[in-house]
Amino acid sequence: MEKIKKYILLHLTVMLFSFTSVYSKAASGFYNREGLTSPMLYLFLFLMLLNCALYAVIWQKVIKKFELNVAYANRTVYLIWSQIWAVVIFHENLSVNNIIGMIIVFIGVLVVVAHE
Repeated sequence: MEKIKKYILLHLTVMLFSFTSVYSKAASGFYNREGLTSPMLYLFLFLMLLNCALYAVIWQKVIKKFELNVAYANRTVYLIWSQIWAVVIFHENLSVNNIIGMIIVFIGVLVVVAHE
């Protein structure tokens, strides 16, 4: 049970980091529509930086509980979370290549975790 809690915390941390791309894309959209005068641009830039700072602190605490190769292999799940947010938040479409790539990443994580 303790091992499951560690992995949940690890993946919640990776999920937190994946919001950086959401904030970045939102800031880019406001910049493209309204330019440098958009207050929302600066709000999302601030959220992006705050998110990175929080992630950095939490990540350092979480990786102490894992071998580095396991922690960094699991961090690649960021790509899967980013694709999920692209579909759910920005209503983008997934291509077959996106899905194949996510499956490969997931299999790679499983291989590393299986050898822990």
